[in-house]
Amino acid sequence: MRDKRDWIIKHLHLLISIAIVVPTGIVYGATTLIPLYLNIQVDTVDLANMLKANMFLYFGISAVWFLGIWKSNYWKTATQLNILFMLSLAIGRILSMMTDGLPTSGYIFGLMAELTIGLFSIYQLRRFEK
Repeated sequence: MRDKRDWIIKHLHLLISIAIVVPTGIVYGATTLIPLYLNIQVDTVDLANMLKANMFLYFGISAVWFLGIWKSNYWKTATQLNILFMLSLAIGRILSMMTDGLPTSGYIFGLMAELTIGLFSIYQLRRFEK
């Protein structure tokens, strides 16, 4: 990379993903926060357990993205994981909309963001893959 701007452009999809997914994981895992931000009441231990597992799944995936930013030889793997993660979430949301109905606007925004970041990550992979 020639300068800081080029470095930021190459890693932009990973930086955006970390900035979104880490706070989302915190909200999902913090059973006292989730009712404040989402229309979800955590009223069973099983639901709390599932949400905390998802929180750390998000943290683990974000750690790979961070590694892809920090170590250039992990960039491709991190980008591929970003594509898989974002587009898998988007497909799951589309399936839910078809089978369960429309969610609240926050989840519709999530779908748009996941599709955008997933497709942008494909673009990034094609542009910077070596």
